[in-house]
Amino acid sequence: MTDADASRKITDSVESVIVGKKDVVVKLLMALMAGGHVLLEGPPGIGKTTIAKTFSSTIGGAFKRLQLTPDLLPADILGSNVYNQKTGSFEIREGPLFANVVMLDELNRATPRTQAAMLEAMAEGQVTIEGTTLQLPKPFIAVATQLPSGAAGTYPLTEVQIDRFAMRINMGYPSAVEESEILANIDALDSMSLKAAVKLDQVTKLEDRTRSIAVSDRVREYVVALVNNVRSNPSVRTGPSPRATIWLYKLGRARALLEGREYVLPDDIKYVAADVVTHRAILTPDAESEGVTPEKVVSDALNTVPVPKE
Repeated sequence: MTDADASRKITDSVESVIVGKKDVVVKLLMALMAGGHVLLEGPPGIGKTTIAKTFSSTIGGAFKRLQLTPDLLPADILGSNVYNQKTGSFEIREGPLFANVVMLDELNRATPRTQAAMLEAMAEGQVTIEGTTLQLPKPFIAVATQLPSGAAGTYPLTEVQIDRFAMRINMGYPSAVEESEILANIDALDSMSLKAAVKLDQVTKLEDRTRSIAVSDRVREYVVALVNNVRSNPSVRTGPSPRATIWLYKLGRARALLEGREYVLPDDIKYVAADVVTHRAILTPDAESEGVTPEKVVSDALNTVPVPKE
């Protein structure tokens, strides 16, 4: 099975259950191929958890869903040392973070201590439990949602935590046509049992293949120029970190592979620019009061920075 066949099977399988969210599914697959994590935002009830669960079933991976609450402790997520009375010794009991796709629902309802417990997992693919370091399954992707800023009972994600997410994807309501299609097929969708479209090792091979995609010097310079343009914008108080350039680079390679190319084009970078950069651009209070948004800042950068010629 070719790379294109594997990716097509994954997206087609998810689309058989999820109506009208192909772009989100493609970007989830890109994040998985690039080794990144995704922050899904949008109103409740639009299928964020369903997409994550369906995506996990399609790739043949283990899925775990965590409903974050203020009383949740780090050990409830990572795992802990438990005394075994039969053996008379302690043994590590793995937490729900040990899965291929982990849904972190309402992440900003967890306390800062619990949020911070996931930093090592998201950055290094491992967790440390009472001095013992354990590798998480491969592939591994965390898909998180959060409540609107300032909602009751929430703890805002720190800039460090937000920076760990390769992409932030905003999901909107379905169109009238899409919502009508959902209603027309609701009974079939409710009872649908989705089988894996590919084997898990094929997904791992996609991740390995992504690293072999070529990126020219001019495209690399284009990535750096885009991020520096955002940093130098007078409306930006804290610019995107080097992780923005890294994820533009890695996700650009994933998009090229999905498009059947062995090299990255500027269009691949443009495709993910808003999802990668906007949550890393912190605006000044004056800019926010004037109605400036991170999306506009990124759009201005895309319109300003010269696109390298092929």
